[in-house]
Amino acid sequence: MANSSEDLRVELHTFQTPDSKDTQPGAGLWVCAKRYTTPSSTRNTEGLTLLFTHCNGSHKEEWDLVISRLFALQTHKPESARIREAWSFDRQNHGDAAVLNAHALVKRGDTVSLYEWAHALRSFIDSPLLRGHHLVALGHSAGATAWMLTTFSPPPIPYTALFLIEPTITPQHIFERELAERQSYMDLVVQLTLNRKSEWKTKDAAYAYFKKRIPWSMWDDRAVRMFVEHGLHDAPDVRRGVTLKWTKEQEAASYPDTKPHHESAVQLAKISKAVPVHLIWGERVEFMCAYNQNAVE
Repeated sequence: MANSSEDLRVELHTFQTPDSKDTQPGAGLWVCAKRYTTPSSTRNTEGLTLLFTHCNGSHKEEWDLVISRLFALQTHKPESARIREAWSFDRQNHGDAAVLNAHALVKRGDTVSLYEWAHALRSFIDSPLLRGHHLVALGHSAGATAWMLTTFSPPPIPYTALFLIEPTITPQHIFERELAERQSYMDLVVQLTLNRKSEWKTKDAAYAYFKKRIPWSMWDDRAVRMFVEHGLHDAPDVRRGVTLKWTKEQEAASYPDTKPHHESAVQLAKISKAVPVHLIWGERVEFMCAYNQNAVE
């Protein structure tokens, strides 16, 4: 029986995006993932395997605190409701994956689309590694869209349930109706991203920088420290200190890619009749306005 006193085991995995006619540009890019288990959890073959994806401008470790807490709450649950294992994934141009793919990303010159990420994710969950698992997908913001795009593949839908946290899924008619406002806000986010500082002498200096600025100043301090610890690495030129693992240009180019979010809204209406889908919104309205939230509920 899993219990809160068990140590959480974390393993790093890497795999390459397989070739695909529809996502040819992403073929060969690396995806980095973390697998979380406890000594007893993997013996529970009836349990749930949780799959986590992050938002733009983040990395797979944004989920570390949540995953640790979920494992700690397992003690009194029936086996079918306990966690068998959990996985978190970097988008190919974020986190550790951005470091592995740095040269390939510079060579191709454009951003990694959500279709490419979804293709890699679907290939992973269809692999023998997760065969027979009861899968629950949990995605934050753009990560929610990525999971929704994986459901376009041939049926059946591979998930027992989906949890979409602050999803950026938006019906196209809503986006076009509010185009001026949405475009203005998107342009602002892109500009702020490109103008953001991306190099610091030390991680402590980077932490002090983020703590003073929105949105990081509104985060739990543990989340800010996790962002800095896993989102930064030594700059290629060691004299420059530390830098983000992904480039500002790659992150900024991800925001205007709206088509996947529109297509996911159509798909959400279809699959919600076949599998439970849970939408989770924060108390504070930030990136997604109330009319966006209402449109997908």
